Amino acid sequence: MITPMIANLGTPELLLILAVVILLFGAAKLPELARGSGRALRIFKAETKGLMDDDDKSAPATKTPEQLELEARQRAELDARQAELDAERERLRGNDNA
Repeated sequence: MITPMIANLGTPELLLILAVVILLFGAAKLPELARGSGRALRIFKAETKGLMDDDDKSAPATKTPEQLELEARQRAELDARQAELDAERERLRGNDNA
């Protein structure tokens, strides 16, 4: 006879745990708890599958010339804005030292 071995728990321990659960929640609440647990496991499984699918889809795609041009323009605008901010910071440091 094969007995269930969950974390080295034998049949008597599992029966004791089941009895405590029934005493705590009552026999009427057990089906509702089981349904809720099943739903939670289904949602968890779906979310983990979705994460794995996202990883598969994140393969690098080739960019169109329009996308490359847009990225270059955005990079240039960011560099110009950074230069303005650096100049302003230097100006403010000059006022603090004066």
